[in-house]
Amino acid sequence: MNKVKIIAEKIVRFLKEAKIELRKVTWPSPRQTLASTSVVIIVVIIVSIFLGIVDFGLAKAIRMVLG
Repeated sequence: MNKVKIIAEKIVRFLKEAKIELRKVTWPSPRQTLASTSVVIIVVIIVSIFLGIVDFGLAKAIRMVLG
């Protein structure tokens, strides 16, 4: 029973400390969030197109080698 009390106290302490740390966070504005999201989406599209081209080229090269 004593172990349960110790674990419960540790959980409560962790949650209190987490709450204190979350107050220190500087949250982005909606405009900053939208800008960052746009950049991520654009980079994902560019990388996916690049990887698609590389995949197509490698598949074609392997077909040529294997006949």
